[in-house]
Amino acid sequence: MKVAMGQFMVAREWQANADSCIALMQEARQGGADLLVLPEGVLARDNADPDFVLKAAQPLDGPFVALLLAASRGNSLTTMMNVHVPAPLDKAWNVLIAIRNGDIIANYRKLHLYDAFSVQESRNVTAGDEVPPLVEVAGMRVGLMTCYDVRFPELARRLALDGADVLVLPSAWVKGPLKEMHWEVLVTARALENTCYVVAVGECGPRNIGCSLTVDPLGVAIARGAEAPALVFASLSAERIAYARRQLPVLENRRFSSPRLSV
Repeated sequence: MKVAMGQFMVAREWQANADSCIALMQEARQGGADLLVLPEGVLARDNADPDFVLKAAQPLDGPFVALLLAASRGNSLTTMMNVHVPAPLDKAWNVLIAIRNGDIIANYRKLHLYDAFSVQESRNVTAGDEVPPLVEVAGMRVGLMTCYDVRFPELARRLALDGADVLVLPSAWVKGPLKEMHWEVLVTARALENTCYVVAVGECGPRNIGCSLTVDPLGVAIARGAEAPALVFASLSAERIAYARRQLPVLENRRFSSPRLSV
């Protein structure tokens, strides 16, 4: 599988972000990608207004997603990203969507809300209550995660035991002391401990670090972005996964049962 990591700075106006996503989709197709992963919260952002994600939220049948679905028609590229969708009680869901050939083929409502480091995502967002699905792309099974989820190893392990070969992680990783180190350590750990690829894509700009990263099943970083907008490609190999799982059979050697979502 060939993946593309498309990191960019999310603007305040959803139309500008739709244009950015569509341009990255076109470039990823031209580069031969099977899967394009974009950041978290690509619909709209205002760093001066922490409540803006709620004000800007759109339903999945709204104009933002409609433009992206139209742009996806007629080809096999799968694109994944997170958007904020209206939820009951004047809140939103943070939803990872996978789109392909004009359809939403999967969606996942973020389980772990970022109530940490002086940020309170739960002020505006309602947590999901279902384990994310797997999506087949180019013969590989892809598990869905979002940003803060990476700090909770139970979710990555559950997806690996469900059959994931690849974990995707759209993110808006906030800058701060040691945060870039946390990002790299956590992404690498989730890949190595589950012998999966992890494709982690971050928003860049004044608030977030960018630093998109693809790590292979033995913990080797095979592609990186820096702090600026970029489209970075990586090749993922089923043979590499099989080799890693022969050499390091942690999924077979484990003594704990599969993690279950608490209610």
